[in-house]
Amino acid sequence: MRLADKVAIVTGAGTGIGRAIAIAFAREGAQVALVGRRNRPIEAVAREIGDAAISIPVDVSRNKDVQRILDVTLKRFGKLDVLVNNAGVLIAGTAESLTERDWNQTFDTNVKAVWMLSRAALQPMREAGGGSIINMSSVIGLVGMRHRVAYSASKGAVTLLTKSMALDHGAEGIRVNCICPGIVETELVADFVQKAPDPRAARAARIALHAIPRFGKPEEIAECAVYLASDESKWVTGAAFPVDGGYLAGKA
Repeated sequence: MRLADKVAIVTGAGTGIGRAIAIAFAREGAQVALVGRRNRPIEAVAREIGDAAISIPVDVSRNKDVQRILDVTLKRFGKLDVLVNNAGVLIAGTAESLTERDWNQTFDTNVKAVWMLSRAALQPMREAGGGSIINMSSVIGLVGMRHRVAYSASKGAVTLLTKSMALDHGAEGIRVNCICPGIVETELVADFVQKAPDPRAARAARIALHAIPRFGKPEEIAECAVYLASDESKWVTGAAFPVDGGYLAGKA
């Protein structure tokens, strides 16, 4: 029970990586607030976990909803030890093809929401004697990728937000790290592959980007999150952890 007596908030908890993290946290003894825009998926995860979970259907990009997340979590569980900023959107495109709306939606969800929720979590974490903020960046928050201008820029912002907050709050016992996954088997990835003219070729091309020739599994990202949430990582902050099957190994 590596997370016994800890209380965590996980955004984007209804599917994919967020769901896997929430389930892994509960398995390791944490109480978990599950956050997502769609009520049905997060309620299903809450039922799967049991009494250690609550579901909070909100839009993390809205400030009033951010405060509601904290209010509901603290009322139910009494404190906050861990925040996982996992919610995100991916709109493919180049600088020319993306619209202003695409750009704003990407940054509102992927960056602004991370900043707002992290900021709101600081005081409860101080009161708890410290805490761990875990942001979900990406390998393309460390290197670029074609047709991912807004997404890559937003994840790059998350990576540097992580490092800056780590410097600001380390002395308070609040650690801030980010995970940078490669391509993981999620609904988001499956949707992009299926929309390709040749889905089989598109999948094969993306698998070939990894030294370990397969997509990652959400549970593999969740294990890194468990480590960063646990006291095992109590001297780790400001780090960006690639969990990427070797995607970055050949990048300059």
